[in-house]
Amino acid sequence: MKKKVVVLLTMLLVLILGSSMLFAAGVREENKVVAYSAHDEPILEAMAGMWEKDYPDIKLEIIRLGSGEVISRVRAEKDRPQGDVIWSIGGEALEQNSDLLEMYYPKDWDKIDDVFKVGTNWLPYTAIVMVFIVNTDLLSPAEIPQTWVDLAKVKKGLVMANPIASGSAYMQLANVLTIYGEDKGWQHIENFLKVVEISASSGAVPRFAADGEHAVAITLEDNAQRYVLGGAPVKIVYPRDGVVAAPDGIAKIKGGPNSKNAEIFLDWATSTPVQNFLVERMGRRPVHTGAKSPDGLPPLSTINVVDYDFGWSADNRDRYLGVYTELMMKLGL
Repeated sequence: MKKKVVVLLTMLLVLILGSSMLFAAGVREENKVVAYSAHDEPILEAMAGMWEKDYPDIKLEIIRLGSGEVISRVRAEKDRPQGDVIWSIGGEALEQNSDLLEMYYPKDWDKIDDVFKVGTNWLPYTAIVMVFIVNTDLLSPAEIPQTWVDLAKVKKGLVMANPIASGSAYMQLANVLTIYGEDKGWQHIENFLKVVEISASSGAVPRFAADGEHAVAITLEDNAQRYVLGGAPVKIVYPRDGVVAAPDGIAKIKGGPNSKNAEIFLDWATSTPVQNFLVERMGRRPVHTGAKSPDGLPPLSTINVVDYDFGWSADNRDRYLGVYTELMMKLGL
């Protein structure tokens, strides 16, 4: 009887160990990194191809969302994270939600420009600059807005993204408030909201100007530059009263299921080859000091770049979006 019991226990142990080994093997086979990103789809497709070439054994699973949706999802999943990295969203959103993130210093950390190391638990990814893209077929030189205040006088259409969903559009509001303070700043914002159309997609905003649907779009410098280089009848305007030039961010999600792969991804995204790709393909300014500078863009030293306080912007984000929502309701938009 004892021999039968021993045999049965041995068989049970083998089954348990076998199941554990199969499960472990399954985990190893699921060798991936999950990225939540606000990048445009063409960029994601190109970069996914780069990743596959560099790391063929690690599957890159990309979930594309707006910046606000990325944060909402990570917040909802915080007790059981499903993602590993946040990839290219506004720094304010990351700063405001730094409790969801885990700091990791990539291999090239010492080569990242110190001026962009402004975040808590997140890394600078690229440098973004706020600009106007103007359709020169629709506006004469005298009609082209040169300041944020001038936007209220735009004829033939002004468009921007929704600041609630888009980190870059929120930064555009904060840009005005940085220059003029809250009282005058909100008045200027209200003035141009009277003539603006809000787009659900930040990536589509510059296209509206390039296609002639609107005369002026408020957008990112690199988005505008793509249409300039593509031959559209547009020009870039750097507002004379002040421009924000600040990093967007990339971060490791705290408690993500693929921690080591997340770190490999952050090393990759901040490396010289990837930063050079972002310059060449997106026209985005790099944060890596060893990367090349984009062709055709003016040095930042020639632009009226304003000091931008990420902490202030993040701390006031909910309140400012509340004011924005009230203004939109007041204007019936």
